[in-house]
Amino acid sequence: MKAYVFPGQGAQYPKMGLDLYEKYPEAQDLFNQANKILGFNITDIMFEGSAEDLKKTNVTQPAVFIHSTIMNEVLANNEKPDMVAGHSLGEFSALVANKTLSFEDALKLVSKRAEAMQKACELQPSTMAAVLGLEDELVESVCAEIDGVVVAANYNCPGQLVISGEIAAIEKACEELKNRGAKRALVLPVGGAFHSPLMEPAREELAKAIEETNFNTPICPIYQNVSTFAVTNPSEIKENLIFQLTSPVKWTQSVQNMINDGATSFTEIGPGKVLQGLVKKIDRKMVTSAPEL
Repeated sequence: MKAYVFPGQGAQYPKMGLDLYEKYPEAQDLFNQANKILGFNITDIMFEGSAEDLKKTNVTQPAVFIHSTIMNEVLANNEKPDMVAGHSLGEFSALVANKTLSFEDALKLVSKRAEAMQKACELQPSTMAAVLGLEDELVESVCAEIDGVVVAANYNCPGQLVISGEIAAIEKACEELKNRGAKRALVLPVGGAFHSPLMEPAREELAKAIEETNFNTPICPIYQNVSTFAVTNPSEIKENLIFQLTSPVKWTQSVQNMINDGATSFTEIGPGKVLQGLVKKIDRKMVTSAPEL
């Protein structure tokens, strides 16, 4: 069974999508449609902007979504997935791939999500940190001991967990995690505490937009970050998507469940190769690839 997986924020790079635009007329149509939906020419930034230009949240999230979704549309002429998943932002690309959301509706939600997250970041200074070389349970227990908001945010693969929260609490947690044997506990260059309770204002804002959007019955299950199990019910998909911003990304658990349910290969669709690496760390025997375009 074929699993398609879609990357999240951080996978962007200069000139992303230009090869698709130049090679495929259907890609050109979708890029032009994206510019109209967003109200500005994001293609100018994607194709000609610097790495710094692409780091702005209102650009990064739509850019990664657009690249992944258009790559899948070009690929979809040949084959369909048996199951899909996306890492954080990538979940929106996955929901277009399995026909739950239209390209237009998903892009509008991604744009709204980026704006809402940016506002939440500005309300309270916050950050995230990568923790390497410790059991998940130990990281969780250390976070629980720290004064202030600090929680496990991204379960990326065994021995790699990202924590999220208030700056002072993250710094204290990093010190303690190093004392407990972490190979690394490194504060990340991000603008806020994604997938933590500090994203509650963004969750509330995005929830309204999600509730007003039409979700179709998908052509194959999605394994969502919040629940980690196969979901096909549109109402359940909506609810999981609403709580994604304040809940951890359970990537390790999602991939393990996909393998348990029969996944034999994982194709990463979108910029970068991060998810292929994570899948291999979760199960080294698993076949991983990127689409040939």
